[in-house]
Parts: sequence; C-alpha cells; structure tokens
Amino acid sequence: MGRRWSLWSDGTVPGDTPGETLQQVASRVDRVLDRARPLLADGDVALIAHGHVLRILTARWLGLGPEAGALFPLATGRYGVLGTEHDWAALTGWNTGCP
Repeated sequence: MGRRWSLWSDGTVPGDTPGETLQQVASRVDRVLDRARPLLADGDVALIAHGHVLRILTARWLGLGPEAGALFPLATGRYGVLGTEHDWAALTGWNTGCP
C-alpha cells in the first residue's frame, strides 16, 4: 500500500475548483493575525473559522509553517486558546469544549 494523499503535504486535489494552497491560506491567516495582535492589548480576541483554517492559524501563531497545522487535530465543535508565556507565542488550550 502506497502513501495516502494528505492535504498537509500534497495540497488540494487538482480540478475545476481546487481551493487554496496551504501558502495562500497561510497568507490569509497572517493578515488576520496582523489585524488581531494590536487588539489583544485591550483584551481577548475571538476568531471563528473551520478546523483546517484554525489549525493553520495556530501553526502561524506559533511561528511554524502552514503544514505544521497537521500537528493540531481539532475535533468538531471544539476550540483552541492561543496566548503567550513569558512573551513567547504559546498554545494555552486545545480541543476544548463539550465532548
């Protein structure tokens, strides 16, 4: 049995509507993070999206490449908490929510 296709290493399936590449999503979430960071001075910021985008957003918050989103499985209806520890970006909660 050969290696299975993976969004995280192989990208989107080619076709009429192939969707965004990981790099395109990373660019989009980087812009979101650039807008959200100044708002954090006034308190928490909630960002809502589907799981794969949140996984890439988490990787980018942590300074990782978008493919590192594969390391952060996120179940349906769950959320993560991004924060800092000693001024370093940190993952402070993950897969939180009702079972």
